[in-house]
Parts: sequence; structure tokens; C-alpha cells
Amino acid sequence: MSVFDVIRARQMIRRYADRPVSDETIGQVLDAATHAPSPHNRQPWRFVVIRGDARTRLAQAMGSRLRADLARDGIPPDQIEKDVSRSYQRITTAPALILACLSMEDMDVYPDAQRNQAERWMAGQAVAAAIQNMLLAATELGLGACWMCAPLFCPDVVIATLELPAHWAPQALITLGYPAPEGHATRRGRNGVNSVTVWRT
Repeated sequence: MSVFDVIRARQMIRRYADRPVSDETIGQVLDAATHAPSPHNRQPWRFVVIRGDARTRLAQAMGSRLRADLARDGIPPDQIEKDVSRSYQRITTAPALILACLSMEDMDVYPDAQRNQAERWMAGQAVAAAIQNMLLAATELGLGACWMCAPLFCPDVVIATLELPAHWAPQALITLGYPAPEGHATRRGRNGVNSVTVWRT
């Protein structure tokens, strides 16, 4: 496919066939991620490949935090359990997960808060670009993937569960696998270019 074909073919896949994803294929997806642009070419992304029982440990730990957060929000218990169960199923039934993290250890440090904040935003944009590369590579390889932002709500839980360095800030969890027949969601419409763009000369 051309790059434009891949972009248009990509969609979030939430159900997967019972078929493993090889180390080589995951490596191709990660290699695509590392070719994303980054500020000062510092490449602030870090990745964790998660398979096997580690998926269950992570889903249980994140689910406990989600349950507590929703209870504080006053969400009805039945709705809480539905949300926790949905998240658990998405994480544990994907053949592989890739956790995308942000590290500021190689980024510039400034004497003022405004520029330090901008530096972190730039690093976050680079990680997001790396994730998009992963989604497109997965599509090209015949895989399905789904971008889950849940780690942003419980970074301490994710770091502790996976025993990660403290400076690896979890940004997103990408589920990965071969799509099940029912895994393809109905495509949602997109706003036209003219509705989101202004031109200046």
C-alpha cells in the first residue's frame, strides 16, 4: 500500500484472533516507532513489550486504580464494573502490548519553568509521533492495534507493576494482534480539511 492507503486503512482494533505475534514482527513495529521525528533528535521514547502473565498483572493493577477513581467520582457500582471489565478484557486478550513511555533524561533543561514545560510538550509530541508510526506499521503488516491512554491516569501503578525506571513516564498502551473478524469497528466520519484549516498569506 502507499502511505496514503495505509493512513486511510488504519483503524482501532479491539478484538484479536488467537494467534501470536512474532518477536520479529513486533520488532518491525518498534523499528518504525524509532524513525519518528523528535526534538534535538533526542528520541525521548522508551518501550516495554508485554506478553503472557504480565498482561494480567498489569490489567489487574490498573483495574484496581480505575475502580477506586470511578468510585470517588460517584459512578454507580454496576457501571464501574462494566468499565473495569472492558479495560481488563482489552488488555488481557491482546496477544501483545507495547507500553510507550516518555523519558526526559536526554532532553534540555532550562532555568525557567516555561521553557521546561515546552521541552516536555515537545518530548510528548515525539512519543505520540512514534505511536502513530507503530499504528501505521501494524496496519501495513496486517496487524490490528488500539491506542489506549489509560496509563496516563495511573503512571505510578504501571511503573510499579512492570518494575520500570522512575523516569519512564507511561504515555499509552498499544494493544497488538491479528484482527478477529468482529474486531473491525464501524468507521467514523472525519471532519473535512476545510472545516479545520485556515490559510494565511
